[in-house]
Amino acid sequence: MVKRARLIYNPSSGREEMKRRLPEVLKKLEKGGFETSTHETSGQGDAIRAAEEAVKREFDVVIAAGGDGTLNEVVNGLANQPYRPKLGILPLGTTNDFARALGIPKNWSRACDIILKEYTELIDIGKVNDEYFINIAGGGSLTELTYEVPSKLKTMLGQLAYYMKGLEKLPQFRPIHLSIKSKEITLEDEEVMIFLIANSNSVGGMEKIAPTASLSDGLFDVFILKKCNLAEFIRIVSLTLKGAHLNDPHVIHFKSNHLQISSSDYTQINLDGEYGGTLPKTFSLLPSHIPIFIDELRMTTYND
Repeated sequence: MVKRARLIYNPSSGREEMKRRLPEVLKKLEKGGFETSTHETSGQGDAIRAAEEAVKREFDVVIAAGGDGTLNEVVNGLANQPYRPKLGILPLGTTNDFARALGIPKNWSRACDIILKEYTELIDIGKVNDEYFINIAGGGSLTELTYEVPSKLKTMLGQLAYYMKGLEKLPQFRPIHLSIKSKEITLEDEEVMIFLIANSNSVGGMEKIAPTASLSDGLFDVFILKKCNLAEFIRIVSLTLKGAHLNDPHVIHFKSNHLQISSSDYTQINLDGEYGGTLPKTFSLLPSHIPIFIDELRMTTYND
């Protein structure tokens, strides 16, 4: 049976690779039994509208081609709909944290193979007030760098653009006053450097920040880095690269499906690498919410 697919792609993602590969991608999908039409995004929010339109037209499959930002917008277009098509990912952006968590390769042909095999799993997603995220939410000065890097710089330099921005922001690294309310923990006006709410184990290009995170356990993994100096921060980052940070006294880690976060400071929120407004916010987990194509071999291992 022929499946109707809508391919929503960001033409500037990943040094414009999707734009170059489009004829080959369409040819492969058509050969695999997917009758595929396309939508090229034209700016911020366009992928949300394109995904909503795909739902109205009752496509069987929606494919997000680009980076984490494109995927986030597509998820926001699908998440609040009563009918949600199966979601495919072609990770051709500068950062592809969520695809990495699912073991979806950056090679476009192999990523297409996963879609064509049609193995699916229902995954959890996060909701923040009236917006959604699929991989990570966070706050603190260094979480802002992913959406402060100009798209042209990302196109030219790729991942290097983020490292450059991170080095630029290090001298401005300051604590914020954070209050958190959940069933598991209550913090009042705590000085913290950064907080992360992880849905998967792949955050910021690293797979050991949230080593116990699962996409199907109905819980976020929440990390809070308490006030520290720059030397301590660099030490904790080095521990994080080895997955040895969870027992550090500066790190608070717990699991939750619902929490309220506020701050007396102006604090911006990062949702899947994109600007998500400012605190206060309420974060809720929606269990088994979106069907997604993954590698058959990862179906029993991606959420271990």
